[in-house]
Amino acid sequence: MNWSPDKTQVKSWNEWDTLRHVIVGRADDCHIPPEEPALDAKVPEDSDMRGQWGRRPQETIDRANELLDNFADMLRKRGVRVDRPTPTDFSKPVTTPDCMPPRDVLLTVGHEILEATMSYRCRWFEYLCYRPLMQQYWEEDVNFRHEAAPKPRLTDEDYHADYLSEKIGIEKRLKWTAEKFFVTTEEEPLFDAADVLRFGKDLIVQHGFTTNLKGIEWLRRHFPDHRVRAVNFPGDPYPIHIDATFTPLRPGLILNNPNRRLPEEQREYFKKNDWEIVDAAQPAHNTPPPLCYSSTWLSMNVLVLDPKTVCVEASEIYQMEQMDKLGMEVVPVDLRDAYAFGGGLHCCTADVYRDGECEDYFPVQ
Repeated sequence: MNWSPDKTQVKSWNEWDTLRHVIVGRADDCHIPPEEPALDAKVPEDSDMRGQWGRRPQETIDRANELLDNFADMLRKRGVRVDRPTPTDFSKPVTTPDCMPPRDVLLTVGHEILEATMSYRCRWFEYLCYRPLMQQYWEEDVNFRHEAAPKPRLTDEDYHADYLSEKIGIEKRLKWTAEKFFVTTEEEPLFDAADVLRFGKDLIVQHGFTTNLKGIEWLRRHFPDHRVRAVNFPGDPYPIHIDATFTPLRPGLILNNPNRRLPEEQREYFKKNDWEIVDAAQPAHNTPPPLCYSSTWLSMNVLVLDPKTVCVEASEIYQMEQMDKLGMEVVPVDLRDAYAFGGGLHCCTADVYRDGECEDYFPVQ
């Protein structure tokens, strides 16, 4: 069946086939969450977010929404259908930071959209922002499967208390990352959708702060017709979400964060299937924006519109230059002032429909 903008169809098997329908987040009523184990382990020790929590300043919310609205309008002008989540009041005693990064919560695999467990207590209820859209898609697309992974209890048993110290230091964090000792334990399955990259028949999943081995095993059992492979990146002291570390652009080509290289033994799987892994260009900025706990490597957090077209944040001149040299048409998008609300261009979107079918990009096993 051919895609039509007037009829909802859910289908997306990878990160690069032509994008037809997408969800773009909002920044309404966004909060900096109070301290909790998973969040504390992620926020860098020198971040200006430490010790602050509560509703973000209205002027920053308005600016982020302006940028997100402009991004959505640009996509519409390129023929992409864009949906937006329903704003939710998260100022009540049980809170969640925002509904801006749909990619963190929603994983689209073929005709299914799966709600992730999430591993931050403050993000437990974030799926509620997207339920009206999920209900709409279910009514309009008879092939759509709406699934939700088991919601975790997120007790203290889910986290290593040692990670709560502010005096760990980068060297110790890197040592622990290399040893695969993360803030999350194996008490129950935990995963964020943004730790999963879709390569047709293969799902590549990062083992780190926000996704544990039980979460990866849950995905393996849930998607029995896929090959679910765990990866890790020893050079990342704060390993959450794979999309500022490992970025597929088209079949056979992946950008890898040069500070967080995929280990050689894990590269072999890609090499023997003729995938080229190249170091991403350096970020154009030395520091993240104010009150943003994401790294400067959001420079490589891009949205691929099709195998020849990619959206890149407009100030990331080096990343845009590299994309041009790689033969990609670059669409600059001003989004840096919205980074603090949950991430970059890949983070703030979630696929609903891409052209193409489920292909095997790794036939050599």
